[in-house]
Amino acid sequence: MPFIDEVHLEGKTVLLRLDLNVPLQDGVIQDDSRIRAAVPTLEYAIQRADKLVLCSHMGKPKGKRVPELSLQPVAKRIAELLEREVQLAPDCIGDEVRAMIQDLTPGGVLLLENLRFHPGETDNDPEFSRELASLADVYVNDAFGVVHRAHASVTGVVDHMDTACAGFLIQKEWRYLSKALSNPDRPFVLISGGAKVSSKLGLLQNFMDRADRILIGGAMACTFRKAEGYPVGKSLVEEDLIPQAKEILNKAWDKEVSLYLPVDYLMGPNAEQEKTYGVFPFQDIRSDAMILDTGPATHTLFSETLKDAGTIVWNGPMGAFENPTYSQGSVGLIQTVCNVDALTIAGGGDTDSLIHRCGMQNQIDFLSTGGGSFLELLEGKELPGLKALGIRME
Repeated sequence: MPFIDEVHLEGKTVLLRLDLNVPLQDGVIQDDSRIRAAVPTLEYAIQRADKLVLCSHMGKPKGKRVPELSLQPVAKRIAELLEREVQLAPDCIGDEVRAMIQDLTPGGVLLLENLRFHPGETDNDPEFSRELASLADVYVNDAFGVVHRAHASVTGVVDHMDTACAGFLIQKEWRYLSKALSNPDRPFVLISGGAKVSSKLGLLQNFMDRADRILIGGAMACTFRKAEGYPVGKSLVEEDLIPQAKEILNKAWDKEVSLYLPVDYLMGPNAEQEKTYGVFPFQDIRSDAMILDTGPATHTLFSETLKDAGTIVWNGPMGAFENPTYSQGSVGLIQTVCNVDALTIAGGGDTDSLIHRCGMQNQIDFLSTGGGSFLELLEGKELPGLKALGIRME
């Protein structure tokens, strides 16, 4: 399982796949955390390689050139962080791109234009993969956020390179998640939140054989409470998954995994309004209202459950945190997790957004840069991008 510090880069042209898919508004980057996460690998490669060619996708242009999804703002931000010139190529393959790479001076950096402007990227087209590979001598993947995709720049390109390895970001993800999944300090606690049980079934099933305790919050908890026969008002429920929810509850009992659901809720008319109907115990939910956040008794319960944890893995918020009125359950949980003397790992798009919104990203031991990759890895799935590099979970 080669990593970048195990590969000879001197005198080589390196093709570095990054996840630079950052949020843009009117051409201005709103959050550059993914770019900053790539800096250690960028600096290491620049110091050793002869030339550095960067590539990434941006958004979902569906194989067409969309000017609003150009990587120009990203090139500018990388240049600022590295304090050196970073050119942007007009495309990601072709003669003009080859000429620009040829003209790079030693230590030069070129960012290729959005890979997804070509349908061959998401189609994992062999010819597109071959053209990308022909641009460099060594391939480095440091885009953990896309290793669950069998795309040309993630898997196909490896078939055409003599030397391929992973960067420091993927190395860090692999080390932390391998530790959590294979040799966790116990008690090992999974926190699972978010809206839908359907997106977390694989996660919950996989952790039945790994976790000591599972805490379930968010709207997905409503499906479990309804499976137990309790009212949930007008809350989001996946009716077709009630049998699977019952199965998970029974399996937790059989395997002696302590599974906790919220015991009280903050209710309101809907997630958009600031008005609330107050806090209700889970047995007394109003028929005309929605469950939108966890209540103070749940905070106390979850805090007690977490205080002696050895490892905590968290994916998914506890409520409709986008509305400050219904964010207290999630914010309180962040504060609890950050104060526990445990290895704390969090990931997923909403979880990442929530933690950054609270400014507590530096108080989590490891905040994964992957959304789908993080979740699929926790589900026990084999990720195509890691498999292509020969990286296996321990």
